[in-house]
This record gives sequence, structure tokens and C-alpha cells, in this order.
Amino acid sequence: MRSVTYSMNISLDGYIVGPDGDFNWTAPDDDVFRFWIDDIREVGVHLMGRRLYETMLYWETADQDPSLDDAKLEWTALWKPLPKVVFSTTLSAVQGHARLASGGLAEEIERLRAVPGKGDIAIGGATLAAEAAASGLIDEYRAMVHPVLVGGGIPFFPRDERRVDLELVDTRTFGSKVVHLRYRVARRRDDL
Repeated sequence: MRSVTYSMNISLDGYIVGPDGDFNWTAPDDDVFRFWIDDIREVGVHLMGRRLYETMLYWETADQDPSLDDAKLEWTALWKPLPKVVFSTTLSAVQGHARLASGGLAEEIERLRAVPGKGDIAIGGATLAAEAAASGLIDEYRAMVHPVLVGGGIPFFPRDERRVDLELVDTRTFGSKVVHLRYRVARRRDDL
């Protein structure tokens, strides 16, 4: 069965975006960007909300920029053809290799898990991830922790007062002092 992963940049105090909407502190150095390139290779479909979709629209045409370096061209070549499902109540159309979700998140994940395919079902965006977490649908949490405290904003983890036990799968520290943490949800036998 395909795993559902939630992966985002996060400040040390737990936010994906600061209180002013800024996330410039997540700009990756070359090593972190290379990591994200390798990470996206494991994704079979990417689920996202409207805000993340609109942020990532840049990559749909980035390859037309003659100043793009080889790494960004490689990312674009991987991102553009990747199937994307956008959850939005305000958008009526999406661009690129994306489609608007026709049902709820749980139904979409169930459908994607039932269809043969390779790669993880990735979730991007805290609001969508919070909904998936509340339904127990996330198999792995992957946090790229940046050495900054932003003091508030949009939290990486949902605040639903629900305990979830995790097993550490992998860690990696980059020269920029950014740390990647990968945790698998510890499933009890009665959860299966």
C-alpha cells in the first residue's frame, strides 16, 4: 500500500510560515535543494491546498527562465509532470498536471491507495495535513527543521490534542545547520 507522507519546511518553534506570512527563512542552500530533488523522486502524487498550489505554480513555467541553474531545471523536470490534486473551495480551475479534488481528503487518499501506482502520496500544506492527521491517514512526518524561531504563524503540527506515537526513521544534518527528521507513525495492531 502506498504511504501517505507529510513533508514541509519548519521553524524550530514549529511553524511553516511566520506570523507575517513570511517563509523566506526556508530558502534552501544547494545541499538542501538537492535533498528535495531526491525526495520528490519518491512521490507518485502530491496533494495540496490552494495556498501551496499557488506558491508552487512558479515551477510550472520555471524552465522557460534562461537563468535557471541545472538543479532548478532538474527540479522543474520532476515537478511539472508529477500528478497533483488540489483541494480548494475557491478555485474553479488549476493549471499544469493538476486537478481539483472532486471529493473529500479521506476519500481521495482511499481512492489513490486503491489504484496501482508507484511512489508516495505526499501531502503539502498544514491545513490539509491537519485534516489527514485527524483522520489517522498520515504514515510519515518529514520535517526540514530550520534554525530559526519565528514566534507564531501556521503550525506544522495540528493542534488537535491527540497523541500520535512516532518512530524515528532517519535524520540528516546539513552544513547550513538545517536538520531533516523523518518519523513513521507507530501503528498498534488494533490500528491496522
